[in-house]
Amino acid sequence: MQRLMIRRRLRFSWLHALRAFAVVALFGSLPAQADDPQIRVGVLKFGTVMWELDVIKTHELDRKEGVNLEVVELGSKQATSVALQGDGTDVIVTDWIWVSRQRAEGRDYAFVPYSLAVGGLMVDPKAQIGALTDLAGKKVGVAGGPVDKSWLLVQALAKSRGIDLAAMVEPTFGAPPLLNKLASKGDLPAVLNFWHYNARLRAMGFEELVSVSEILPELGIDRPVPLLGWVFSRRFAEENTDSLTAFLRASYAAKRLMLDSDAEWERLAPKMKAPDAATARTLRDAWRAGVPHTFDAEDRQAAARTFDVLAREGGEKLVGARNSLSPGTFWEGFELPRRVN
Repeated sequence: MQRLMIRRRLRFSWLHALRAFAVVALFGSLPAQADDPQIRVGVLKFGTVMWELDVIKTHELDRKEGVNLEVVELGSKQATSVALQGDGTDVIVTDWIWVSRQRAEGRDYAFVPYSLAVGGLMVDPKAQIGALTDLAGKKVGVAGGPVDKSWLLVQALAKSRGIDLAAMVEPTFGAPPLLNKLASKGDLPAVLNFWHYNARLRAMGFEELVSVSEILPELGIDRPVPLLGWVFSRRFAEENTDSLTAFLRASYAAKRLMLDSDAEWERLAPKMKAPDAATARTLRDAWRAGVPHTFDAEDRQAAARTFDVLAREGGEKLVGARNSLSPGTFWEGFELPRRVN
């Protein structure tokens, strides 16, 4: 009788192991359990980062990596950085300029690329603007304020062509939705906005005069630079390396799905708040174009050169007292998939 019970226990153990192996083979890792480590991600409630996080949660990509993603919805970009600094979140999305400045001030934040998507200068075709010089005397809407990184890069490009853009135009600083509204009414012939607002302008018939991604090569920077990334403290990364890496793998699994599946974007359409199918497709294509595929040593050098340009144009108000990229800004504990598509 005792031998029979032992055989049954062994049989049960082998069956359990086989089932677990099948789950790993199918999903790549075991489903999360109640005690799986939690990653708190602070994000703008209506921001585009929510699209990717929605994909992660809908398809349980976090659970398949053995981690539990908690989405902390916040009301502004400033609120996300405050939440990270106050230990209200573990990870946020922001730019590496902020990270470098924080490190220069003694804080230990680090950056992993999230997106290459950046803004561009959009013009109303009725305004007959075919070159930067055609902007003379015209209003230009600028999102993000006087030290917005896209605005500084456009000015750097203009200076390389002998143009003082800031003196030549009438910059109008404002919130992205307001600038788009003014542009749609014909009150702004040119707008430098964030990428997803530019996509909406493109769907309305606006044309791109200058893309920020096209500026860098003309300034001698031959690689695209992901300005936005997942940001966290190095202390957190060192103490939670496995769970942080699992979250980052889930992030790139979501990117793969969003690159490959048009049906996924159809599911996301209500969250995108696109007024029509054409705008939704424009947003989809712009998002896909912004997926980073690599961030190696040469990419980091390109980022450092970009920092030099921004420091020269924006000065201490943008980068703080340090005029070069702070060491340790980029976390090397996660290697981006070489090809996510």
